Amino acid sequence: MESMAVAGHSIHTCFHIKSKNPRVNLEKQVFGVPVLHHGVSCIGKKLKGKVGAGVQAVQVGLEESERVRNLRSLERTLELDAVSERELREKGFLGLRKTKLVCTIGPACSSLEDLEKLVLGGMNVARLNMCHNTREWHRDVIRKIKKLNEEKGFSVSVMIDTEGSQIHVVDHGAPSSLKVQEDSIWLFTNEKFDGSVPFTVQAKYEGFSEGIKVGDELVIDGGMARFEVIEKLRSDLRCKCTDPGLFLPRAKFSFWRDGKLVERNYELPTLSTKDWSDIEFGISEGVNFIAMSFVNDAESVRHLKNYLSTKSATSIRVLAKIESLESLQKLEEIIEASDGIMVARVDLGVEIPLEQIPTVQEEITKVCRQLNKPVIVASQFLESMIEYPTPTRAEVADISEAVRQYADALMLAGESAIGLFGQKALSVLQMTSSRMESSSREENRQGSLLPRQLGVSLPDRIAEQICNSAVELANNLAVDAIFVYTKHGHMASLLSRNRPNPPIFAFTNDESTRMSLNLQWGVIPLLVDLSDDMESNISSTIHLIKSKGLVKEGDSVLVVSDVTPSRATPMAFQSIQVINISQFRQIRNRKAPFLDCHSSHLAVKCGDFFTKITDRLSGKKKLEKELKSSENCAGQFLFWVLDVLTGFTP
Repeated sequence: MESMAVAGHSIHTCFHIKSKNPRVNLEKQVFGVPVLHHGVSCIGKKLKGKVGAGVQAVQVGLEESERVRNLRSLERTLELDAVSERELREKGFLGLRKTKLVCTIGPACSSLEDLEKLVLGGMNVARLNMCHNTREWHRDVIRKIKKLNEEKGFSVSVMIDTEGSQIHVVDHGAPSSLKVQEDSIWLFTNEKFDGSVPFTVQAKYEGFSEGIKVGDELVIDGGMARFEVIEKLRSDLRCKCTDPGLFLPRAKFSFWRDGKLVERNYELPTLSTKDWSDIEFGISEGVNFIAMSFVNDAESVRHLKNYLSTKSATSIRVLAKIESLESLQKLEEIIEASDGIMVARVDLGVEIPLEQIPTVQEEITKVCRQLNKPVIVASQFLESMIEYPTPTRAEVADISEAVRQYADALMLAGESAIGLFGQKALSVLQMTSSRMESSSREENRQGSLLPRQLGVSLPDRIAEQICNSAVELANNLAVDAIFVYTKHGHMASLLSRNRPNPPIFAFTNDESTRMSLNLQWGVIPLLVDLSDDMESNISSTIHLIKSKGLVKEGDSVLVVSDVTPSRATPMAFQSIQVINISQFRQIRNRKAPFLDCHSSHLAVKCGDFFTKITDRLSGKKKLEKELKSSENCAGQFLFWVLDVLTGFTP
């Protein structure tokens, strides 16, 4: 018999049992007895070698009648995204795609029918770029998505993308891209005009030409077309095309001199007056994410998050877009301040050499995982499919590489917004992601992640270690799924950070948490009524999942919880347990009789009984009768242990 202490406001007396009966493997199984009322206590179980070892937090003092009420309350609702449910039925647990997909909504896909096709094709998040279209158009799209969610049982989140500073934007005024011919002469001006004027480009910022010299190079969208400055006319520039190509509407530009980016500090705010107006619109329409453009420091992110916390009744997550050299120089502090990151590769490619994009993308993805923030890799995955129905092989390889790096989400921009083959592009993204995930799993390769402790308080450090251990346990035991019960999504994100092989089903009673988890790798969020009784939560949700036919006999799930303690149940529920679905019916309502404030007295009595139990398991009938009729708690406890260990069902 061994004892151990747990830091904090609790002490546990634990027993290490070694069986003399070789048929019962009790090695490394720990049975814990809570002594103090506050803190975390645990109990381990092993069911005839079929339900692996587990550690489960237990609670004190809940009456059985209240437990029944909680169970009935839980059974009233369980909302699982209809697309995920269909995919689960068709492919099983391990066939579920883990990489999330973001689609930019534009004129090519804004009808109710087209939006539904995108959702059925795998879209998890719908992105609206506030640079384009009217406020009424955006409102109409948001309400269509919410209508689909409500009527079709979907769970698609909505993201708005702020316009940001326009100092790097030029527009030729035409509704679509123009082909720029070599040696053609173009005028870049800050004068305003409506429509399009031949060979004339309007700069959105009046001081766009400050500090620019004749001979400098003007690069459009990171190299889609290039011009040489041949004359400076006050604030206007006359330029000659040196490298022909496509000139898109509202293109990004940069100036280069002697092979280096011309850096200029405009000292403009990250969020413009229009951006703040768009943010107010997003709050009123109940969007789930706001992506900030041209973020150059952490303070602007913190300012927006503080503003949202006072203005929005629901939680809106703030994503920072990494698209400038300055943002790369302050990368870690921006990631820490934000709720997630978008790697805007096109805009980033305007400011850094193209050959650096792959390594920068990988580094951003790695740091986001270390800091437990979701990361979206965006832009030009399937650029050719704007005009053609089949992608290039290089584009498919680009998608596979982002999936191999374990990015949380991949994003379509022009491919879905204005492309001729948006649904086909999404299908390519979905199929390529799923195939690459399957390949990684078959190779048993997990993304290497240098451990970085995030938690400061003891509860946070405990939660972090529980999730790290849970993923290792899930992979080693090859369980079919991980179930996590979470109110704010924290432990679900910690599990996702470790990129487990099985999918993560996150049960939450908070709608904003559910929608925010749509960006987390491998997480399938479900909306459910959670009670303060964790045993009822687990029992009811597994029963409901099973009744829907989504799990089958023989499936095993690893269960993790982080439900916050309440006055009724002051213990912190941070736990791990492994449940075999085929045996869950036998154990779902079985409770150890030692969960009371006097259980420390049980520790003395239990030691004398363990040898007796393990010696006589082969002839347990007489012992069962003795223990079942015993009036002392030790005897009742041992009957329960015997029952669980041998699979005996009264």
